[in-house]
Amino acid sequence: MKSLVRKSLVRKAAALAGASLAIATVSVANASAAHAEGSTNGCPYPYVCFYVDEHAWNAGTPITKYRDVTSSYQTVRSRPHYYVLNTRNDDVAYLRLQNGSSICLPPNTETQFTNAYSVTGIRISSSSTC
Repeated sequence: MKSLVRKSLVRKAAALAGASLAIATVSVANASAAHAEGSTNGCPYPYVCFYVDEHAWNAGTPITKYRDVTSSYQTVRSRPHYYVLNTRNDDVAYLRLQNGSSICLPPNTETQFTNAYSVTGIRISSSSTC
């Protein structure tokens, strides 16, 4: 009888260990997927990406991308930009326009411009709000 009980306990322990291993494997796979953030329209985290036109936006081919937090504006080649996408989770991006004004792009947002506007500079700030 003791042998039967012992075998039953061993089977239960093996089943629990197998289930625990399966759960751990799924958890690790999900953690890896969450950590390796995907890209949006071809713009990987943690970048701010510029798209020259609607075709580039839809194709996911940014013309340029920036990721460094800076205290002053980085020069952006002056040309009309269709979209600017900020994939950063906690940082805003200030976009300087050709007329000298600027706009703030909050984290995880994009903005669309008409042909009348050109971005001439970008400053990524570690601030999470505009």
